[in-house]
Amino acid sequence: MNKAGLALWLGALAALPGLALAGTPPGITAQNAWVRYLLPDLPAGVYLTLPNKGDTPAMLTGATSPACSMLMLHQSMDSSGTSTMMNVSAIPIPAHGALALAEGSYHLMCMDPKMRVGGQIPLTLEFKDGATLPLTAQVYGPSGPP
Repeated sequence: MNKAGLALWLGALAALPGLALAGTPPGITAQNAWVRYLLPDLPAGVYLTLPNKGDTPAMLTGATSPACSMLMLHQSMDSSGTSTMMNVSAIPIPAHGALALAEGSYHLMCMDPKMRVGGQIPLTLEFKDGATLPLTAQVYGPSGPP
């Protein structure tokens, strides 16, 4: 297939309802990404803000990092004075709004962390439409950012 034919074919696929070609999600950016690293044998929390300047909501469905054996979407909740954490399959990001992955709320949980305080780790966020967003997070110790 020549380049013109391939471009037409890809354009036709992109026009199909509900189908998105992988790439950066439109309108979504990442800000202030950081990791709370405790010890190599304890999970590390990853926090950031995801503004969505787009006209449609987005759905964060996963994340990966070579610094984690597994990077999971989590939600912390307080129930009758007891704090609990649970895995979630997706986290919505409202159109013209923002999602704060923060302590005591939604966050990413890095299992078997391979990092050092003062360093940085690469992350890739994954969205329901197949889009991905690569970013870098600063690693801090137990007290978090200064």
